[in-house]
Amino acid sequence: MKDKIKLWQQRIDIQTERVKTLFGILSEEELNKKSNAKSWSISQNLQHLIVINSSYFPEIQSIRSGNQKLGFLSKFAFVRKFFGKMILAGVQPDRKKKMKTFPIWEPAQFDERNNLIEAFVEHQEMLKKLITDSEDLLLKNAVIASPANKNIVYSIIDAFEIIVTHEERHVNQAAELLKAQNNG
Repeated sequence: MKDKIKLWQQRIDIQTERVKTLFGILSEEELNKKSNAKSWSISQNLQHLIVINSSYFPEIQSIRSGNQKLGFLSKFAFVRKFFGKMILAGVQPDRKKKMKTFPIWEPAQFDERNNLIEAFVEHQEMLKKLITDSEDLLLKNAVIASPANKNIVYSIIDAFEIIVTHEERHVNQAAELLKAQNNG
C-alpha cells in the first residue's frame, strides 16, 4: 500500500508543479478568462479541484470516527466496483466528453485577495497528508460514499485514484485554456 500512496503523492506533486509553472505568473484577468460563457476559466478549474477534493475530507473523517452511515448498496462488492470503475472512466484526463458536475462541486467564489495558486498548493499538501494518514483505511479497503450522493459507494482506494485522476483531467483542461489564450 505504501507504493500506491507514494505513486498518488507523486502524481499530485506533478500536477502541483504544473499549476505553479503554467499559471503561477498569470494575472487575475488571465486566470479568470473564459473561452466562452459555458466553459470554466483556469481559476474555476482550480477552484473546482479544491472544492471537490475538500468534500472528501469529512467523508473520510466519518469513516475514521465510526460515524459513517452507508446505504444498502454499500453491502455489495459488485456495486462498489461498478461505481468505482464508472466514475474513474468518467474522469480520465484524455476523455473528450464534457460532464456536468454536481452542484456541490461547482467552483467556489474564491476570495481574490488571496492567491489562488498558493491556496491550491496548500490544498495539495493537505490532500497528500490525508492520503498518508489514510493508510489504515486503505489496508482495510474501507468503503466511502460519494459526497455528492450517498447511494454512490466505492472503495477508498478507488476514491483516491478518482481524485488524483480527476486532478490530471482539470489541470489538462486549464492548460488547454492557457494554450488557446496564447494562440488567440
